[in-house]
Amino acid sequence: MHVRPRPLIVPAVLAALVAALTACSGHPDRPAAAARSASAPPSASASPSATAPATATPSGPAPTPTPATASASSAAPARTPAAAPAPATRLALTAAAATGGGLKLVRGGPAQEFTVTVHNGNSQAYGHLLVAFQMEPLTGEPGDLPGPATPFVLERRDPATGAWRAADLRIAADAKPAHLHTGGTALARDAVRTERYRLRATATGPTGSSPLMVYAIDTDAAEGTRADFEHPGHVSLPLTTRRVL
Repeated sequence: MHVRPRPLIVPAVLAALVAALTACSGHPDRPAAAARSASAPPSASASPSATAPATATPSGPAPTPTPATASASSAAPARTPAAAPAPATRLALTAAAATGGGLKLVRGGPAQEFTVTVHNGNSQAYGHLLVAFQMEPLTGEPGDLPGPATPFVLERRDPATGAWRAADLRIAADAKPAHLHTGGTALARDAVRTERYRLRATATGPTGSSPLMVYAIDTDAAEGTRADFEHPGHVSLPLTTRRVL
């Protein structure tokens, strides 16, 4: 019995398909991988159209930024230079007769007024500042009659009542140590105080000329303190005493 051979059509078709796929991928040894990469979607980094909007530069010129320091400095107020400290000043003492010039007394005549002004500086405040008076004894002239132990009467006007009250007047050739004085009133820094006094010569006593010394004495100063701190101010007022001719 004779068997007719089958035509090899199917194997031939399959071989042709494999050859065609191999030629399209360009990798004859990995056709399946080539097919998968061809079907994968493109990545975002590989697409120029996807990144272009994010990096686009505006067509107009960029605004110039204003420095932060410029606005801060313009808003801050200008500093005023610190004032220089005031120079140190000391106490000043003045005395003046009401009639101008010095005191001109007549034995047994009326009293003459004068003022004493204390102008404190800015260096120190005083708890007890005393105004003290002293004069040297008069030598006398021919024809003078002997007078009392105190041939002059000094008075101070009380500013509260207006009454005249006795004040101390030391008549001696030597100076009384400042630490032996007592009393006085407070005087603040830069304070000014003016007081009224009057001096009268008794009916009898020596005549002549001797200045009336006026001292500002810090009675709180300890013994041994420098003289210019014990009595920070002093002044003299000319004084002439004569008898009635």
